[in-house]
Amino acid sequence: MKFFLDTANIDEIRAANEMGMVDGVTTNPSLIAKEGREFHEVIREIAGLIEGPISAEVIGLDTGSMVKEARVLAAIHANVVIKVPMTVDGLKAVRILAGEGIRTNVTLIFSPLQALMAAKAGAAYVSPFVGRLDDLSQEGLSLVEQVLRIYQNYDYQTEIIVASVRHPLHVLEAALMGAHIATIPFSVLKRFADHPMTEKGIAAFLADWKKANETT
Repeated sequence: MKFFLDTANIDEIRAANEMGMVDGVTTNPSLIAKEGREFHEVIREIAGLIEGPISAEVIGLDTGSMVKEARVLAAIHANVVIKVPMTVDGLKAVRILAGEGIRTNVTLIFSPLQALMAAKAGAAYVSPFVGRLDDLSQEGLSLVEQVLRIYQNYDYQTEIIVASVRHPLHVLEAALMGAHIATIPFSVLKRFADHPMTEKGIAAFLADWKKANETT
């Protein structure tokens, strides 16, 4: 499974990259706004730090605006992937961009039929939002399972980015299903390495080492 970092914070990207845990980065207007920096500048800096795909989202809502923005963003770096909302105009934009060799990530996926439409339009990635479905008392990961089955049935090459990840269990269950990618907040990613038994074991080793050296 590939790990994408869901952030626009350069310090977080650098720290996760030093652990070898960054296969790509996803951003959105909200994450960029938190940084208080110019959008294109942030994307360029991220591209200088990592080698994987970087999702940059368009703001326009009509097809023409999306395509125009996408071309500008794609020109920043070869690794930029254009994040497009799951709408009829978004699907039209995906089809145009795919024809130009520009990769897209269709975001705000909440149903398997939306994911199927995005794949048929030529999306390189789709982003089902599992956490937001959980918030509505729906099983977000069931959506991922359904989309995986559909893509396998018809041999679609579109990759699934499990998004709106709230806790490590989301990633564990998605990995067991065979989801291609999870995009993860840095605060959640850091928790993957933690376990109380690991900490207890280290403390015991150090205590034994100290005791052995005191007796020699």
